[in-house]
Amino acid sequence: MRSIRTPLVLAAALVLLVGCGREGSGIEEGSANKPASSVPSEFGDLGPVCGKGSPTKASAQGVTAQAITVGVFTDFGFSKNPEFIHAAEVFASWCNDHGGIAGRRIEVDIHDTNLTEVRQRMREACRDDFALVGGGTGLDGLGVKDRLNCLLPSFPAQISQPGSVAADLEVSGSPSVLPRHDVYTGFRQWLVEEGYPNSIDKVGIIDADSPITKVLGEKTEESLRARGATVIYHDLYPIAGVSNWTPYAQTIKEKQVRGLVFNGEPAQLPKLEEALTTIGYRLDWIDATNNNYTRSFLKNLGRSAEFQNNVVDLSGVAPFEKSSSVPALRQVEAMFAEYAPDSEMTFPQLRAISSWLLFARAAARCGDDLTRRCVYEGARTEKSWTAGGLHAPVNLTDRNVPISCFNIERATPDGWVAADFGPDTGLYRCNVEHYRFSKDYGAPLTLADVGKSMADFE
Repeated sequence: MRSIRTPLVLAAALVLLVGCGREGSGIEEGSANKPASSVPSEFGDLGPVCGKGSPTKASAQGVTAQAITVGVFTDFGFSKNPEFIHAAEVFASWCNDHGGIAGRRIEVDIHDTNLTEVRQRMREACRDDFALVGGGTGLDGLGVKDRLNCLLPSFPAQISQPGSVAADLEVSGSPSVLPRHDVYTGFRQWLVEEGYPNSIDKVGIIDADSPITKVLGEKTEESLRARGATVIYHDLYPIAGVSNWTPYAQTIKEKQVRGLVFNGEPAQLPKLEEALTTIGYRLDWIDATNNNYTRSFLKNLGRSAEFQNNVVDLSGVAPFEKSSSVPALRQVEAMFAEYAPDSEMTFPQLRAISSWLLFARAAARCGDDLTRRCVYEGARTEKSWTAGGLHAPVNLTDRNVPISCFNIERATPDGWVAADFGPDTGLYRCNVEHYRFSKDYGAPLTLADVGKSMADFE
């Protein structure tokens, strides 16, 4: 893999999972001035994102006149899910083939936390990287203080824990969560008031027994109750899964749960649904969460793909099946087809590409004087960021402003299709008034929490 810096074991795994790209491209040997990609440098309505330049300065840590070292966090060692690594390889290869970011190639530095080693990997990133881009880790809250202490900006694909959500020096191209508002308000309202009103007094929630999903479950229940729903069942399961899901299925049937929210590992939900289908119990709806918005999830569902009713909220991100009418999505597919042809595209990767685009666009504008402050402040000026048309507009100047659009997909044996949710703005339904949580789920960490301020940020 070109311009990828990663431990030997992980690199070997990626060779098997993704392949090594085209041999002889010569990116490392300085041929970045000669585009080698069949995918255009223009992205959606952003125009050219990457291109030639003549930088001369080593303007910041992780920046030389030739390259920018960018860190990517992942839980690959624990989850065995390489989606953020794949997204980094695809974007960096495409960008470098077009000349890099204003002439500087991207060197990707993979930080595999193995779920729990967040602080160790963050300290390495603090030592080596210019910024963090397009990654995510389940226990990301563990590394925020270290990141702020070393003044390392972050452009994540996914944020999980309360201290990390909307923390200082962090900006996501497509925010998946907000610190004080429920981003799924429109979805939940549609479920219990419009789509399946008979489920409003019989909702259930199952959470993996982990700090991340337990908080998600608490937020889910508060938000549903605010919509007038009655939660009659709320249970936990061991984070590693269970060998027999039948007792859970029987309890759901006995309580006559009609709508179910599942917060946990994607591989576990099809097993629960198989148990439900085996005992012949069909719910009105199952919120599979958008991490399950994949072809492999449909395959793993088996007969439950038809018997059960799985729905997901994409929070204003264009669905894969609409690529024929969304040029930006079509381009992402072309990029993956060229640089990672054997990998399956996932929904979190679209969020990752949005953050990569945001970073690259802001960094290119900084030119030769590329500093952390310049790229961070440049990204924060975007008032209507769509990643070239990949998703509905997001105001990145204020992380407390709720995402205003949502869109819902439904699983079928033949693939994912748009649910009948009443879109009013193209693919999306917008101008949603999001619920503000009444309970305190934790405040974002700030520079002041580590004894620093923006005056220290360069």
